[in-house]
Amino acid sequence: MQLQSKRWTWYLIPGQITVQGLSTVIPLYVIFLGGDIAEVAIILAIQNAAVAIGSIFWGKVIDRYHVRRPILLISFFVVLLCSVGMYFTNSIYVLFGIAPILGFFTVARNPVTQLLVMESVQKNLWRWLFARTSIMSTIGMLASMVIGTVGSIYFDLRPYFLICAASSGCAMILATSVKGGGFHVERSSIAHSLHGLHYAISHYHFVFPRIPERHDFKHIITIFKGKITNEIGIFYIASFFFYFGSNMYFTAWTPFLKTHGFSDSGVFLNYMIQTAMMLAIFFVAPKVISKLGEEKATVLAHIPRILAVVLPGVAAIAMIGTSGFVLAIVSACLMVIAFSIYSTSSSVIFFKSIPQGFEGKYLGVNSAITGIGVFFGSLVTGEITQSFGYPVLFLSSAVVLIGSLVLFLTYFRYRLSII
Repeated sequence: MQLQSKRWTWYLIPGQITVQGLSTVIPLYVIFLGGDIAEVAIILAIQNAAVAIGSIFWGKVIDRYHVRRPILLISFFVVLLCSVGMYFTNSIYVLFGIAPILGFFTVARNPVTQLLVMESVQKNLWRWLFARTSIMSTIGMLASMVIGTVGSIYFDLRPYFLICAASSGCAMILATSVKGGGFHVERSSIAHSLHGLHYAISHYHFVFPRIPERHDFKHIITIFKGKITNEIGIFYIASFFFYFGSNMYFTAWTPFLKTHGFSDSGVFLNYMIQTAMMLAIFFVAPKVISKLGEEKATVLAHIPRILAVVLPGVAAIAMIGTSGFVLAIVSACLMVIAFSIYSTSSSVIFFKSIPQGFEGKYLGVNSAITGIGVFFGSLVTGEITQSFGYPVLFLSSAVVLIGSLVLFLTYFRYRLSII
């Protein structure tokens, strides 16, 4: 069996610099151009919708043509063009057009990366290489925030798009090391690998080894009819609420900081510290989960995330000056501490709930449910904030997350009662 060289992993750093950089700078740029939370929410919503569609499309392309390098090169090249396009535009309406293109092509690299891991080393080393790619991606995220923090002190936002374009170009060059032929692993293999599935769920909202059909959602539909045919339906709904409530916070966070006097550099610094915390927790989370167990860890992970959302809701008037910066850092760090633990523990629980031979079906439904949660979380944020303000938005997000916690407790209790 001919394995891939691991040199390709270096594209992850500049690739993530671009992706994380754009996800941070686009909301800032919308506000810079005179937009508000409504425009930010809509742009993020349509971009997430394009990501979901792109996940399906690129997965089908991989299944049919077994290509790796061409998809990576196309993805990075189009992202480069989108970055340059945003540098030259002064129109929010143009951003509405670029955002879905960006989402559609950005997601193309995700399934390729997962498969390259599984093609590059022997099966007993998959866990090690998935961990390495996670660290490299996080380093790329951290680098993008450092560049943004320092650069925005001296320049406005526009040159940052050129930095993102240059990073995407570097990733494109490094991706040429991916071999075109040889050993192939099918996309559905992700759903049959514990480490591959964990990586997919932890890093991406949208992974479709098999496109779900209407009858695949029967375990959710029956709950709304007053009966439970399989407890996995409760898990799906709990996951939906988790991502729905979380994305309300994430969509509003940058506009919220800007309305409370944060400079562009201050926003980047907030995300930089958050990313550094995420990298640190990456090494601690498995030990915490091992000590507590997956169920208790999933429940307890909700607490810091709920606190993170409540904090700016109840302390909105204090989010100014030094105290505001400290509160923002505490909130942002609590969010990633919670997610680092939740994503790992809930993924393991999800693995154990999947009957053998149905991995692709269950993962497809889970991706659809969490994707819908992400999409509507972005969509409702603008409406709630414009009508009632940021405190109500964050407290509403907290209520949704509490709903997720209650549903997970119900899921664990129901599952225990039928064992």
